[in-house]
Amino acid sequence: MRFENRAPDELRPITIKRSFTGSAAGSVYIQAGKTTVLCTASVENFVPPWKANQENPSGWVTAEYSMLPGSTSPRKRRERGKIDGRSSEIQRLVGRSLRSVVDFEALGEKTITIDCDVLEADGGTRTLSITGGFIALVDALSTIKDDLPSDRPVLIDSIAAISVGICDGEVLLDLDYSEDSQAEVDSNIVMTGKGNFVEVQGTAEERSFSRELLNRQLDLAEKGIRELTRIQREILGEKWPLD
Repeated sequence: MRFENRAPDELRPITIKRSFTGSAAGSVYIQAGKTTVLCTASVENFVPPWKANQENPSGWVTAEYSMLPGSTSPRKRRERGKIDGRSSEIQRLVGRSLRSVVDFEALGEKTITIDCDVLEADGGTRTLSITGGFIALVDALSTIKDDLPSDRPVLIDSIAAISVGICDGEVLLDLDYSEDSQAEVDSNIVMTGKGNFVEVQGTAEERSFSRELLNRQLDLAEKGIRELTRIQREILGEKWPLD
């Protein structure tokens, strides 16, 4: 039996608070079960040197990810200077995912940085960072809407992510740490609101798995991401950018 008697295809309870801090253009506190992430989006009026002075000016979206020392037990050593390989891989995933739904020419010569700081980790920190990061990105864009073209949306779709896995032969949605740490297969799926895949990460922890089990995981992830997209739309309300 899953924690709190969750069904195999059920998400953990989700709490989202927008405008959680006052300094960033977009800031979102997002919690799924015990996993909690603060996602902030900052806008700067420049682009990386390799994008500057192009014939068709365009912007950039990037991400940074870190786990705060108190997010795990035992304490995680604070990252100073060079970040560890796991954090580097996750922030690249978050950045890739968010960039997949952005029209950079419509954004213009601006850089938006999404910072994802894990306050408490109980599985699914990377997927929750993507889901919350998109909400923070929408809020940040709303602060510069007067600088953006009125006839060309910056966001071409929404983005969300969820974990799926196989535990004791059963396909489960949105794994917490106790499930993730014992899973026979552990996968992270990133999809757009329109149902297109952005990234599929799947690993057999003990033995290989069949195509049929892969399909079942993808079907379950799609169900979960449809629900996450509905939650994003509901939380953003009139700011939802895709109607």
